[in-house]
Amino acid sequence: MLFRDKPARTGFAFYNDGTFKIYDETSTTAETLMKEGVTQTLSFGPVLVENSLAVADFGETAIDTNLGNRSIDGSNPRTGVGIISANHYVFVVVDGRSKGYSKGMTLTEFARIFEELGCTDAYNLDGGGSSTMYFMGRVVNNPLGKGKERGVSDILYIK
Repeated sequence: MLFRDKPARTGFAFYNDGTFKIYDETSTTAETLMKEGVTQTLSFGPVLVENSLAVADFGETAIDTNLGNRSIDGSNPRTGVGIISANHYVFVVVDGRSKGYSKGMTLTEFARIFEELGCTDAYNLDGGGSSTMYFMGRVVNNPLGKGKERGVSDILYIK
């Protein structure tokens, strides 16, 4: 089922064979992705790792400027996903903006984590106060330094 086909940036697509790829939304249609076997797409970014190498320069990274969005420069809470092989994913959440607990990470630092974990590709997801990981019935990080998650409109759910 197609919900949206408005290109904005570099996107991220899960395929039904357990793989994912990073693609340019401005040059790939939703219909093409669906014909290729894509089951889900996400549109956040930027790309963190491509072809097993961490991206080194985020200087030209375009971000959304919707009301309430913060800059993604500097150290911030982060959420990302990487792939090692089909159906072998890595999910990383980093807390931040909490004095005495965690300052967060820069995009460069975050990209290096995925590279060090052996990811062939990795993608930055929504961060900041949305950076929450729920596992085995509980929140396993400390979002917003308050020990509880912020309400969000959508999630990445893995079963």
